Parts: sequence; C-alpha cells; structure tokens
Amino acid sequence: MASTSARPSNKPVLESSPFSVPSDLPKLPEVPGTDPTRCVLDSFRTAIAKIVADALEPLTVEQVYQGVDYGKKGEDFTVALPRFKLPGKIDELAKKVIDKFQPDEWIESVTHDRAFLHFRCRTATLTRLVLDQIHALTYDTASHQPEYGANYLGEGKRVIIEYSSPNIAKSFHVGHLRSTIIGAFLANLYKACGWEVISLNYLGDWGTQFGLIAVGFEKYGSQEALEKDAIQHLFEVYVKVNAEAEKDPKVREEAAAWFKRMEDGDEEALKNWRVWRQLSIRKYEEEYARLNVHFDEYTGESEVPQETMDRALRQLQEMDLIEEDNGALRVNLEKYKLGKAVVRKRDGTSIYLTRDIGGAVERYNKYHFDKMIYVVSAQQDMHVAQFFKVLELMGFDWAKSLEHVNYGLVLGMSTRKGTVVFLDQIIREAAAVMHEQMRKNADKYNAIEDPEHVAQEIGITGIKIQDMAAKRINNYTFNWDRMLSFEGDTGPYLQYAHVRLSSIERKNPELLPLPAPAQLKTDLLVEPQAREIVFLLGTYPDVVKTALKTHEPSGIVTFAFRLSHAISSAWETVIVKGEQDKEKAKARMALYLAARDVLGAALRLLSIRPLERM
Repeated sequence: MASTSARPSNKPVLESSPFSVPSDLPKLPEVPGTDPTRCVLDSFRTAIAKIVADALEPLTVEQVYQGVDYGKKGEDFTVALPRFKLPGKIDELAKKVIDKFQPDEWIESVTHDRAFLHFRCRTATLTRLVLDQIHALTYDTASHQPEYGANYLGEGKRVIIEYSSPNIAKSFHVGHLRSTIIGAFLANLYKACGWEVISLNYLGDWGTQFGLIAVGFEKYGSQEALEKDAIQHLFEVYVKVNAEAEKDPKVREEAAAWFKRMEDGDEEALKNWRVWRQLSIRKYEEEYARLNVHFDEYTGESEVPQETMDRALRQLQEMDLIEEDNGALRVNLEKYKLGKAVVRKRDGTSIYLTRDIGGAVERYNKYHFDKMIYVVSAQQDMHVAQFFKVLELMGFDWAKSLEHVNYGLVLGMSTRKGTVVFLDQIIREAAAVMHEQMRKNADKYNAIEDPEHVAQEIGITGIKIQDMAAKRINNYTFNWDRMLSFEGDTGPYLQYAHVRLSSIERKNPELLPLPAPAQLKTDLLVEPQAREIVFLLGTYPDVVKTALKTHEPSGIVTFAFRLSHAISSAWETVIVKGEQDKEKAKARMALYLAARDVLGAALRLLSIRPLERM
C-alpha cells in the first residue's frame, strides 16, 4: 500500500472555545444543541425564544427555539406563529408577544406581519459579539488553527470518504475531477464538524486492461520514458496496443492469459504491474498536491482479497439470494425495484459488485467506521443502490451507515482548441490565461513574488468554483470565458475579494496594530452596509452545519459570493483610507479583516488556497 507522506492525526481536537458571552449582557437560559461560544447567533435566537415563550404559555424556550428562522427581505429572525398550533387567533397571539416585549441588549424590536413576528437584534451587541468571536476563534485557539465555523457535531465518530478513484496507467481524466473536488470538500467539512476523517482513494488498478498493457509494454515500452512520466507513457502504450487488438483478436487472448497469470499470483506477471502502480500513484500525488487534495490511504481493486469475495458469494448462496442464469450468478432485487445484480460472470471472473462488497466488508473490519461515504457519479446510481441493498440483505448492520453522494456530468470539457482532455492540460491552460491577464497591470504584477504560482491558483479556483457553484446533481457545461472571468460569480472574483481585503493592512499601516477587539469602538459601525456584513459573518457557523446535512458545496459557495457582494457594496461608504476619525477607521478595518478571515475559512473549506496578492 502506498501512503502519502506522514499526515497529522485525523482526529480533530476542538478544545473549549476561547470566546465566551460577556457577563454584562442579560442572562439567557441554556438550550440543548446550541453553542453560543462557537455560534453567537445562538444567543440571539435563544433571547427571541424566551420573549415568545414568556408571552405565550405553555410554550417552552426549547419549543420556540426550533421555530426561530432567519428572516427574509432584511429581517434578522422570524417566527411563524401557526407552527405552534396554539388556541386563539394569530393576531391576538402576536399582540400578546408585542405587548409584553421589552427591548434589551439582545433584541431591539419586534414587528408583526400577518402570521409572522420579525425580530431585530441590537446592532451594537451583534457587531461587538460577532467580531469578538471571529477574532478569538481565528487567532486565540488552543490548536493555533482558525476554527470559526467549526463545531463538535461528529465528536468521537469516524467517517471513511472514498473519492476520486482514477484508473492507474491512465492520465487523470476530467471525468474524475468532480469526485475529487466534492470529496475533498466533504473531507474538510466533516473534519470541521469534529469527525475523524479517513480519505480513501480506491484506484482502478486491476482488470484485463493491465494484461493488455503488459503485452503492449513488451513491444512498445521504454524504461526511460516510464521513469520520466509513467502515466503518460503507459497511456501511449495502451493506445498503441489497443489499436493493434482491434485488428488482431490474438492480442486480446494474450492479454487475457497475462491477466489470468496476475490473478493466479504469478510473480513474474505481477512485477511490472507493481512498478506501474507505484509510479502512477507518485504522479497522482503531484496532481493532488496541486489541487490541494490529500489522501490518507491509496487502496484499490487489487487489494480486495479473492477469499473475501468468495466468502461473500458463499454467504449469498447460503442465504438463498443467488439465482443462476447461463452460468452467471445474480441476486434478484426486483422486489426493491433494483433489477437483477450480477455477482459473477459466466467465465467465473469477479465483477465490480462482488469486489465492492468484499471491499466494504474489509473496510468495516479494519476501521469500524460510523459512516462511509462513496462520492460517485449519478450514472452509477443503480450500481450503488444494488451494492448497498445486497450488503443490507447479507445482514450487515453497518450497511445502513453507507451513503452515496452523487453528482451530475461535466459537459463539453475540453481544451479551448477542442481536444479531449486530461486535467493537467486544463490547469496549464487556465493558468496561462490568468498569467496573461495579470501581466496587464505591471505595478501589481511586479509586486507578486511568484506570478506563475498565483496564476495557477486563480485558474484552479476558477475550475473548482464553476464545479461547486450549483447543486451537485446538476449537469453543467464547462465554459472557459465564464470560468476565468473576474466579473460575476466566478472563482477569480472570490480570490480578488480576498486579495482586496488582505490589502487593507498594507494600505493603512498607521492604524496598526489594531487594539484588542474588546477595546475597539465597534458601536461606530452604524452604516446599513456594515451591519449587513456583520450579520452575514455571524451566519457562517450555521452555513457549515447546513452543508453537513445536505453534502452540498454550493451552500458554502453561495455564502462566499453573498459575503463578497456585501463587501463590494460597502467599499464606497464604509471607508478606511481617508476616514478622519481614527477610532472609526480602526473599527472598520477590524470589520474588513474579520470578513477576510471568514471568506478565507470558506475558501479553505472548499479546498481553495486563499491568495494575499494578485
């Protein structure tokens, strides 16, 4: 088994939060499942729940809390009264709440609109607490890592995430890109939510194509070309020998015979294959490092023992789940509307499904996971559903903790000249376009230490954001112009927003160092644009929790765009440079730096490296 270089432990250790709610604020009851030390908006929601519960007996604070939702059209929070099914008219219930309401440091107003009550948080308290919390959880944590947005939801639990899973001896095709990007996001997300995460790359490293490559390598192989770029060279060999096999059926027979020797454990036949696998993994690791993706373990089809597969087949036969059809063995799943699943071909060789079943059993025995996620294209929905159902029928309790995170297709992904592509070409081309754009501004260009690296990062951000911007299940059309534009909702636009926020300290050195958050005069942040940014920043921990429920990276992308738009709207009115009142300028700078820290956290969750200059 090849493993990456030593990786830190995957058990996230979240110590207690360095932030606590100040004692000078009105005391609030504790609501189970909330944690104001990591999401201070929980306190404002609790305050609202208390206001409603105090006015409307027999409601409890916990009951009302479940019904405190984010407001729409500029409202902070909204409570829909009909959900509580209380006796009496809605208008009378609303009047009871409003009559009893006393503004305090948490909530400054409540208004009634049809079936809803809208609550507005006290701006000064909101601003002070949100900025304090972001600063503490970014710079004062015991882990010395930024933790704003992190939570304890998965504490003590272990998840295996299988994603990417390319075929060795073939270049990294764009078809594997979505699984890689979505899987890396899920690995980061589960870690942020306290889970121990094991990232698995299950390589396509077994099958008759390796017999074909072995036959081809004897004719066309070059040790030197192999050392230089194993994947490229083996792909070239595969193309040549495949063309030959089209014309001459004997070639396929030779390949099948060779693979049979591999299956029988013939050391001579396995020797080259081992080298190819090792060199392919080494090359993939370079590709993954560039994409900011890391695996804990490279495993593969070859590592599922024959004995495990045989045992699974025997068990299915003993349970009377197998029927024979012309020598092939199938599991009849028609009563579950899942057709018939072939578990062994006519010629007696194993098939993907048998291997997947064997692999899942091996993994459970090795890791005793609480959940295992397969990030696999929606084209495989039927296969994965059959696979999960067979494991369930075999009586494995853990089968119900398997999840399939699926996704649609990337349409029209090719180089700009229109050739079919490997990821390497796409990244190189995206970087070249970005480099060209950057050169247009000579002053900024000369201030960048490594422009090639920055151009590549912007290109990769463009690719990733285009992929994650919409719901996973949607197919999307790969669009070069849109992907690399700095206008509109694109990856380069998000990097630009982060760079612009990062430049504030460089452009206003006279305001540094900023005082500790508690000493800042945050009550000077009175502009509506400033308040909108503060409230959005406060919602980030909830955005992370929602993403854990939906497994949708698009929720994080949408948040990053909303935040970037809010910042963009504030530049002209909430100015730092040129503001005469130094205290106000410092408070504003602290607001923009908090926005930079949260936008950076969102980008890192999406496996994107935030840039400081471009």
